[in-house]
Amino acid sequence: MERLQLEETIIERLRTVYDPEIPVNVYDLGLIYRIDLSDDMKQLDVDMTLTAPTCPAADFMVEDVRQKLETLDGVETVNVNLVYEPEWSQDLMSEEAKLELGLL
Repeated sequence: MERLQLEETIIERLRTVYDPEIPVNVYDLGLIYRIDLSDDMKQLDVDMTLTAPTCPAADFMVEDVRQKLETLDGVETVNVNLVYEPEWSQDLMSEEAKLELGLL
């Protein structure tokens, strides 16, 4: 799989992970801060945050992201890092997510 195709697949997979309390995927919610694929495309590092630091679904969502990305062809290591800086805000959401939640 070429790099661009793999990067698109990563985003597709991230769009299948949902916060159980919000009917929008973590990618469009703006919870994914960084996607870093190593030069040899074998290691994937993802920084993500939560809508609130006390989110009860944090462990579930981090594990769901990890499991969905670990099945990518050629990727051997997936590290999902939970970060809280910068703090999440609605400004990070995609237009589609804002429409879905009635914010536009």
